[in-house]
Amino acid sequence: MADGERVNLRGSFLPVTTPFDPVTGDVDVVAFRANLRRWFEYPVHGILIAGSTGESVFLDEAERVTLVEAAADVVPPDRVIIAGTGTESTRHTIRLTEQAAAAGADAVLVSPPAYYKGAMSPAVLATHFRAVADASPVPVLVYQVPLRLSTLDLPSGLIGELAQHPNIVGIKDSRGKLDLVGELVEHTAGEDFDVLVGSGALLYPSLEIGAAGGIMAVGLVAPAHAAEISIAFAEGRSADAGRAQELIAPVHNDIVGGMGVSGIKAALDLQGMHGGLPRAPLPPAADARVEEVRAILEKAGLLEGVAA
Repeated sequence: MADGERVNLRGSFLPVTTPFDPVTGDVDVVAFRANLRRWFEYPVHGILIAGSTGESVFLDEAERVTLVEAAADVVPPDRVIIAGTGTESTRHTIRLTEQAAAAGADAVLVSPPAYYKGAMSPAVLATHFRAVADASPVPVLVYQVPLRLSTLDLPSGLIGELAQHPNIVGIKDSRGKLDLVGELVEHTAGEDFDVLVGSGALLYPSLEIGAAGGIMAVGLVAPAHAAEISIAFAEGRSADAGRAQELIAPVHNDIVGGMGVSGIKAALDLQGMHGGLPRAPLPPAADARVEEVRAILEKAGLLEGVAA
């Protein structure tokens, strides 16, 4: 993205996985770049590095910087790099945010501090996010983490308040409920603020009610279809967008929602990409699970052209 441009969040983004060397366990930068080149053969609008699908909680500071720098070398200049930088302290989040921006991120995604959950009132959270946004060299998106993970459910009213900050430009909502997407759109109406969904099963209906796009893990295994939903919707080709949504919704539900990172990485391996093992203690998919993943991909036509 060119310097000085407002980050464009309209479209389909991929929350990329982090490949690890099977021997050393280190981040495999060569494999990471190879995956990016494959994904950007399709008209996806950008990527998220170090999100939940990227095993962000297992990455150290240097690894996060390495991944963003590697992406900056590969990602086309008209696409967007978002980096996850949320941690439990405001100070540390600001440091990660500054590092990501220096490494080439166009925007950052900040999850809420949730360890001291009882103390995290809306007022405390507002102070935290505003402090990060004040210090950030790049635009900030709030991350509503999936509620099945250890996190907070952010009130829509709080997001409406944060949307008034000039450097808080959007939210990724991964709760997977269309009515809550609608609430966010309503509470941020009139602000220069974009709502993105994290559920690959809800992109098309979310666009219909005012969302700007999505950051969807199902797009990692179906990038053409994920991109087509946003593009077809913007061009008024509703039937095409609907067909693409129908194809990827069950893949999202069964692999992303049903199996998580290990299922996604197994799917990438089956497609000839670099999935690999999750980082310990997250376990890999068992052999029976891998066969389930294979059947799901075959049913969706997502293994066509892949050598057996």
